[in-house]
Amino acid sequence: MSPIKGFQLVLLTISVSFGIFMNVLDTSIANVAIPTIAGNMAVSADQGTWVITSFMVSMAIILPLTGWLSRRFGEVRLFTLSTLFFTLASLLCGLSQNLPTLVFFRVIQGIFAGPMIPLSQSLLLANYPPDKKGLATALWATVAVAAPVLGPILGGYITDNFSWPWIFYINLPVGLFSSYFTWKTLKDRETKILKVPMDLVGLILLIISVGCLQILLDQGKDLDWFNSTIISTLAILVGISLSFFIIWELTEKAPIVDLRLFTIRNFAVGTIAISLGYMAFFGSVVVLPLWLQTRMNYTPTWAGLATAPLGVLPVLFSPLIGHLMNKIDLRIIISFGFIMFSACSFWLSHFTTDIGAGNVAWIRFIQGIGAPCFFIGCTSVLLAGLPNERLASAAGLSNFLRILAGSFGTSISITLWDHREAVHQSTLVENLNLHSQNLDNVFMQANALGFSNEETNAELMTTVINQAYMLATDDIFYLSGYVFLALMVLVWFAKPPFFTKTKTQMAE
Repeated sequence: MSPIKGFQLVLLTISVSFGIFMNVLDTSIANVAIPTIAGNMAVSADQGTWVITSFMVSMAIILPLTGWLSRRFGEVRLFTLSTLFFTLASLLCGLSQNLPTLVFFRVIQGIFAGPMIPLSQSLLLANYPPDKKGLATALWATVAVAAPVLGPILGGYITDNFSWPWIFYINLPVGLFSSYFTWKTLKDRETKILKVPMDLVGLILLIISVGCLQILLDQGKDLDWFNSTIISTLAILVGISLSFFIIWELTEKAPIVDLRLFTIRNFAVGTIAISLGYMAFFGSVVVLPLWLQTRMNYTPTWAGLATAPLGVLPVLFSPLIGHLMNKIDLRIIISFGFIMFSACSFWLSHFTTDIGAGNVAWIRFIQGIGAPCFFIGCTSVLLAGLPNERLASAAGLSNFLRILAGSFGTSISITLWDHREAVHQSTLVENLNLHSQNLDNVFMQANALGFSNEETNAELMTTVINQAYMLATDDIFYLSGYVFLALMVLVWFAKPPFFTKTKTQMAE
């Protein structure tokens, strides 16, 4: 089937991009609204986090099933219906009057969100001309990078100025536009539908392993990790079910998840690089605004505005990166992206409590140069050379691992952040005690100004805790810098060529 051209290609790009933007935005926009939702529904903030956990668990389970579902129902039909029902679930989330109802509809929303991410990728690649596949990947990656950054800003603004249901209602016009025009453009270009058998054992093992793992990662910190019987039990279930799942899928004739994709060198290298890179990237995306809000007294909106400039340059540079991918070795482009991420991470690791919002925004703006090189490059490597009929499976599996790595990054970074704060606080208090004479002078000066010893001690401890969290934040970025440097080496194990040249390109 020949590629789409002209206005139809533009319409397809816009409609699919709207769908994926709505989808990815929804993973982060609800985060800042959790305290408000919990308050309105008269539940604790910890209970309110199930609004996020329920969505992530159901989406994580469905993502790796995208390949099987697309073969069974067709990629165009599956994307269109998923987008339509995702939009309907968004409406029902906004109308929910209690937490159990909201969590239920978030589960439904996550189920239909899963196939949208990889299918948006495969539909663009399958319908773009061969010499513009790099541009298709660039456009997709731009949306995937920008949406999570804009989510907290938009969520904070809507929550502050309207009401929390509107974080779901805004999906309605976007979802309807995306589903209608995607179907209108591609209804005569449906992929081949096969009556593939259902791997029921694989599906059950997948649900158990991924569901337990996602709950473990989301609730681990609140339940004190392995000091909790619940977390320990979940870890055992994950270990057993995941082991059986891998063995079963590798030996099953018609597996529900195509793990044999990892025998393809470029897919393995690209998927590992983008997953580990996203884990380090997303960890910093979570910790930085958390530090700004809890220790620097930023409002959610201002914390979002300080970190949002990361999404500016990817929008501007992605088309250029997509154009250059056919001319420059992808490994060079990816390496440059990792160098920029690493350099900015080391730059961020020298923060002090005197840092201003402008300084944070500037560094994040510069870091945005590396984002399209990293995301677009790794995505192109892992999909390189795959036939169209395997694109949905590859995109589903790689996106599942990337999002799962993001969950790992969130859990590890927050846990490490709290642990390093305790270490630094202990060191700072110890140093204060070693210089007790200076400390006595501080109390004497404070008393002279009218402060009691209790007030002075409270203010001193607040300062110590703020400094400890600042040093812990620096540690997170310092570690991220080294992770990005290590990944720069990994990408050179990928093997070119990554694109099939057209006759025109070969003549050039």
